Amino acid sequence: MSTKAAAGHASVLSDNATTVGALLLLKAFASGCSALTGVEAIANAVPAFRVPRVKRAQGAEVALGAVLGVMLIGLSVLISRFHLQPVDGVTVLAQLADASFGRNWAFYVIQFATMILLALSANTSFGGLPVLLKLLARDNYLPHVFALKADRQVHLHGVLALAAVSTALVVFSGGDTNTLVPLFAIGVFVGFTIAQVGMVRHWYIGRRTGGREEHGSRWPGKALLNGFGALLTGISAVVVTATKFEEGAWLIVIALPLLVVAFETVHGAYGRIGDRLGLGRIPEHPHRDRSVVIVPVSSISRLTSEALTTASSLGDEVRAVTVCHPDPEDRAALHCLERSWTEWDPGVPLVRLTSERRSLGRPIAAYVRDVMAAAPATRVTVLIPETEPERLWQRLLQNQRGAVVAHAVRRETDAVICRLRFRLF
Repeated sequence: MSTKAAAGHASVLSDNATTVGALLLLKAFASGCSALTGVEAIANAVPAFRVPRVKRAQGAEVALGAVLGVMLIGLSVLISRFHLQPVDGVTVLAQLADASFGRNWAFYVIQFATMILLALSANTSFGGLPVLLKLLARDNYLPHVFALKADRQVHLHGVLALAAVSTALVVFSGGDTNTLVPLFAIGVFVGFTIAQVGMVRHWYIGRRTGGREEHGSRWPGKALLNGFGALLTGISAVVVTATKFEEGAWLIVIALPLLVVAFETVHGAYGRIGDRLGLGRIPEHPHRDRSVVIVPVSSISRLTSEALTTASSLGDEVRAVTVCHPDPEDRAALHCLERSWTEWDPGVPLVRLTSERRSLGRPIAAYVRDVMAAAPATRVTVLIPETEPERLWQRLLQNQRGAVVAHAVRRETDAVICRLRFRLF
């Protein structure tokens, strides 16, 4: 081999070694950053802190960063000192405890404490993500149900959604942490990058408000710091995604765009709803319209009396309606009902609705449409009386007539639906 060829070969080897070294450095950097994930839980849970929330959250963030830094440096020093190497089936922490204390009670205490800490660490997402879902719901990027709190002051729907997704991921991955950890790390890094870019935009756009300095003269340094953080976390996200793509990272590549599309779809839907409701605009003054209350009945009972009494309190005119089918047995029952109605004389007319089919909801919905068409300025309310049994299982004994009527009227008309509950206990 000539001297020139040898020099070229050495140059190629040097370039390859430099490339491999850079890739190893980036992978080590990304893996080290993934150990710092969890600090975002404090940022997401700022609204949960006591006043002053920002200062308390900042103090907690600094304390957490200091603890993590000391632990990582200490573990790195000890691992280097004992010359530990990865071993299948044995964690590095277990090897470190074995090398430091031996197989005595201290070793098992550390293993047990590690297990407890890992179990408790699963609570981090359940503490932070429901709050984040609440913020997204408040800004109309998620259904508003995620902003509701349960009796114990927790965002129940966010917790249930996270539990369902977590269960699906565990089943999908077969409980393999080597698959789940990269997914978590990529999601966190992407979130960190977006947050840091948002802070850069915040410092830049909000540097002046009304001609006066809002962020002071130090805003360029703050923007530079956040921009540098966005660069580092963005590199980590790219490196982890590239190195773990075939091991499950592809799922994040697909899921993140779908989540963005879902958020924008929900936001657009809430925007259209807000325009239709006139949110943010002063509506016209309320006024009183003539009202008609329609009460479906099938027999005379205390429930019928309560329904007519309530309807008389709600509207100017009350009409009781009953559906009749061509079946001879039904016709006989209708004649009996009309005779009893005349004897009872509640002061409310009974309207007979004939249906050729054995349908209950559609004839009532059609009658409601006719009433609304005959008097467009009249407010029509359909009052559906229902019984509420003493025991939950006794609801299986009900005929669900009220639900059928309510569904048909809601689907085919714009009438107000009122379901009157009559307690049997």
